[in-house]
Amino acid sequence: MPFKDATVQEIDQVMQDAWKAFLQYRKTTLKQRADLMRTIGTEMEAIGDELIRTVMEETHLPEARVKNERARTIFQLTSYAAACEAGHWLEARIDTANAEKGDPDIRKMQVPLGPVVVFGASNFPFAYSTAGGDTASALAAGCPVVVKAHPAHSRTSELVAGAISRAVEKCGLPKGVFGHVHGAGFETGKALVTHPHTRAVGFTGSYGGGKALFDWANQRKAPIPVFAEMGSINPIFLLPDKLQQSAKDTAVLCAGSITLGTGQFCTNPGLIVGIDNGDLQVFIKELGAAIAKTAPGTMLHAGIAKAYGEKRKAALEQGEVETVAVSEAQPQQEQGIPTIASATAKAFFNNPLLHQEVFGPYSLVIRCADKEEMLAVATHLEGQLTCTLMATGKDIKEHTELVDLVQDICGRLIHNGVPTGVRVALSMQHGGPFPATTDSRFTSVGADGIKRWVRPLSFQNWEDHLLPDALKNTNPLGIWRMVNDQLSNGGLA
Repeated sequence: MPFKDATVQEIDQVMQDAWKAFLQYRKTTLKQRADLMRTIGTEMEAIGDELIRTVMEETHLPEARVKNERARTIFQLTSYAAACEAGHWLEARIDTANAEKGDPDIRKMQVPLGPVVVFGASNFPFAYSTAGGDTASALAAGCPVVVKAHPAHSRTSELVAGAISRAVEKCGLPKGVFGHVHGAGFETGKALVTHPHTRAVGFTGSYGGGKALFDWANQRKAPIPVFAEMGSINPIFLLPDKLQQSAKDTAVLCAGSITLGTGQFCTNPGLIVGIDNGDLQVFIKELGAAIAKTAPGTMLHAGIAKAYGEKRKAALEQGEVETVAVSEAQPQQEQGIPTIASATAKAFFNNPLLHQEVFGPYSLVIRCADKEEMLAVATHLEGQLTCTLMATGKDIKEHTELVDLVQDICGRLIHNGVPTGVRVALSMQHGGPFPATTDSRFTSVGADGIKRWVRPLSFQNWEDHLLPDALKNTNPLGIWRMVNDQLSNGGLA
């Protein structure tokens, strides 16, 4: 049963509730927040098979993928809970008074921004949606969360929202710590972003959607940060020595990444760049053969399938583009047909359409005349989530300019691997220069994602008993702090 779009009055109420809850929730202990996140995971697990069935009905995802994503989401909740308690993200800094110099006692830590609005993602109904990484990290920071369900899996979002609300109640927290609304039209999103109680926004989706939220946020009387992940073509650069040694194996590896999940990952490699010689032709032939043997997969919903069909068709109709291979199997309704195309570097330079993401099992191989032209391709690329170098040590030494250049346009630089598969770990950087994201300084995956929802606050000349626990002399939280330029997890004498 479809859900009605929230009215302006309903949005105002949920944001009012979130603000009232913030005034209490920001004062909760790290343990209380961690307990909430762990309880959310338990409540999600308790829904059982109903949750799995609902996701499969709404998204066409297979059971194994859905169960794996639920497990990943619960792991995110528990890992962010642990990171919350560890307190590294608080970045506690203490510089004690120096009477001789006349310096005051000053102490700094991160404090929560306020209510965060999270927009559910279409391609990850769990991990980047209602109880996903944005929600978990914001709760860890001490911020209430209001989620706008993605209309492509609204029933799933409603079930997960129920789990979060039950967890909030069981943990004895204010109801407004979590809010949930539906809305298929842009009016809902604009009302949420421009509401005066909204303090930050998390989004994963298209460039058009993310840029609209970003613009609305910056047009406010008091602008707020929008952390939007907006897509990427994740280029793979094939360097000569590597291709000479393992063209066939590299092609098979790339084919698996291109078609994984019917190509519906933000890290899908949509561009492959190599120097046109016999080894590249072997790579293209093997890649095409692997793609031809890959059956089409059903896409997440009709909208994504339609967009893939239209963008794929537009790309292949370009005069300079050659179709290398398509799946030998006939696609059914709402299925994405695996496709490999190819073009010269000159065609890539002259046709901006070839730079655009085709969200699905599609990739374009760019044939360069030499290393200089490969470098020129890299200079024409915008910001990316990832860049990959298929390269030997010899290649790296002989292409230092390319290695240096791609570091400037991506958030994660991969060596002899594929970009698909995002590990939930502290060292993961899932974000990149615009237009991949709106702020390349932050990640949406891993515990450092908590830092998006906080701001620094200094306390000067405060009596110890009045300070937050993170800054007290005795260090009751037992966290690591920088004390007079020395890292310590002990107390002050």
